[in-house]
Amino acid sequence: MPTSVAVSPTPAAAAKPTLWSRLKGGDQIAYLISITFAALVLLLAVAIFWVLWNQSAMARHKFGIGFFTSQAWDHNNDVYGALPFIYGTLLTSVLALLISIPLGVGAAIFLAELAPPRLSNALTFLVELLAAVPSVIYGLLAIFTVVPLLRDYVEPALKGTLGFLPLFSGQIYGFSYLAAGLVLAIMTFPFIISVSRESLLDVPRDQREAALALGATHWESTWDVVVPFARLGIMGSIFLGLARALGETMAVTMVIGNSPRISASLFASGYTIAAAIANEFAEASSDIFRSSLIYLGLVLFLLTIVINGAARLLIVATTRKGSS
Repeated sequence: MPTSVAVSPTPAAAAKPTLWSRLKGGDQIAYLISITFAALVLLLAVAIFWVLWNQSAMARHKFGIGFFTSQAWDHNNDVYGALPFIYGTLLTSVLALLISIPLGVGAAIFLAELAPPRLSNALTFLVELLAAVPSVIYGLLAIFTVVPLLRDYVEPALKGTLGFLPLFSGQIYGFSYLAAGLVLAIMTFPFIISVSRESLLDVPRDQREAALALGATHWESTWDVVVPFARLGIMGSIFLGLARALGETMAVTMVIGNSPRISASLFASGYTIAAAIANEFAEASSDIFRSSLIYLGLVLFLLTIVINGAARLLIVATTRKGSS
């Protein structure tokens, strides 16, 4: 006799969770909170741009695009141009990176790969302590140490040996582009070390052991395997240092000389956008003067966005190249 098998009816499709059930579970609440925070960041950036754009309307209408190419900064005739400040900002930032990148990355490699753990931890603590020092302290120390050292020893030596180059010619003042670049290098140094060290430590141990198993030395494993693996983090630390250098105010103001002119010599005094705003905004006696300073702030804001956008594109391009 055939055995009958009871077949249960097919259950209906599971109903989609309602909004209340998702809120009760916490998923929808977490999503709403996180998207709100993300939107606030975007709104904050838009608000900063809008305020700077609105408050600089007078200078934009009077000077137009010529504001970016003019070297004039005349309070008596209310004629202003941003070129000396853009030049000083870019020059000091580039100088800072040229000094701090090899030193910072080299120190990070030593702390992450070569130094004994106790020494690495102690030096890392000191590096992080340097990152917390206020910029005005760096400026004071630079006035009493870096500026006299450059004026009395370094700059005369550079002029005596490389004076035939425009970069190392001209009068020696001590307060100069070179002093500002050196101070910025000291200030960006801890950021590059800290972030690069963490990126190197995040490299899987298997990568090191595989290189050593193939016969590589410790240094070959570090330089040929670990550093390329952590290159994105190292590049991120460099651009973090660049962002710090672009916006630094007090320390640069105290050592750069604050002269709104363009010079090919690193020994000459100069000015940066942040230093000009900090020095002259409180003394802005006319509306066009105040608007021009706010216009400088808008230029610095856009300059920062452009440089960080270029950095992001470079990182993406490097990632794709490595993936391919």
